[in-house]
Amino acid sequence: MNFLFKSKLKNPHELVKIVREAILKLGNADNRKVNDEISKSLASMRSILSGDGDHDASPEQVAQLSQETYKNDLLPLFVAQLSKFEFETRKDAVHIFNTLLRRQIGSRWPTVEYLSTQEKTLGNLVLGYEVPDIALNCGMMLRECLKHESLARIILYSQLFYNFFKYVELSTFDVASDAFASFKDILTRHKPMVADFLKTNYDEFFGCYDQLLRSDNYVTKRQSLKLLGELLLDRTNYHTMTRYITYDANLKLVMVLLRDKSKNIQYEAFHVFKIFVANPNKSKPVADILRKNKERLLEFLTNFQNDRKDDEQFGDEKAFLIKQIKTMP
Repeated sequence: MNFLFKSKLKNPHELVKIVREAILKLGNADNRKVNDEISKSLASMRSILSGDGDHDASPEQVAQLSQETYKNDLLPLFVAQLSKFEFETRKDAVHIFNTLLRRQIGSRWPTVEYLSTQEKTLGNLVLGYEVPDIALNCGMMLRECLKHESLARIILYSQLFYNFFKYVELSTFDVASDAFASFKDILTRHKPMVADFLKTNYDEFFGCYDQLLRSDNYVTKRQSLKLLGELLLDRTNYHTMTRYITYDANLKLVMVLLRDKSKNIQYEAFHVFKIFVANPNKSKPVADILRKNKERLLEFLTNFQNDRKDDEQFGDEKAFLIKQIKTMP
């Protein structure tokens, strides 16, 4: 009987056609029946791409399915209609999307090339954070896209990038955390590209980032402060770092965070504060603040987090800052 069953399997062309037509019916027909059809077809597509328990994926079928997917604009349709899919079907759609993204032929990434022409779809993945039911699904697809500089560039230079400053403060913890993971990926994966972006968009970016550091949300404040330290200490961002540490307003904010009630936030603030102090070419406004608060800073740093006895690097850095401040004229 096995051969009878196998003869009924749909080929990639048929599968993509069935899925596309079914998705377009969602909301205009019996959704349970349509979702059932989509679910079965996506499960078959998943088997073609990843193989099943008995067989490995066939390169010929994978290539055919990929081409049919691009030709019928199925990936944009997945993203646009994801909220109408059932829970398990969403997981299959994400798996297919991400598996196709990872497909490489020599030095080419066919799905990346295809999605480079689909800016609206990339934008819809970002906007997915506004729909709680699909936020985490969209986050998974988005981070797979962000592994590729050409796609990350489209998102970074889109005005939608600035939506992340509100998504990381959403009241739903899981969604906010996922959004921060994507936000961090955008800013740390492709360093030369990000360095150019920060250099060109310094005022707008840090105008928004400043609000994250002032957030009433502990997690947002801590994560943002930690990421700021990473960005400023990355040598690729040297231009941005030297600009950031010339402004006395930035130093004042970091000094406030040094006295936060949370020891973790204090610790992350310390790693930003040390950049101001260690800079041999301090701007006059920054040097004036450090001089004016010299005695208080020395007393504060001497007693700062002395319980971190096992952290030798922290101890060395603290001793270095104390010495630097002491020797300031």
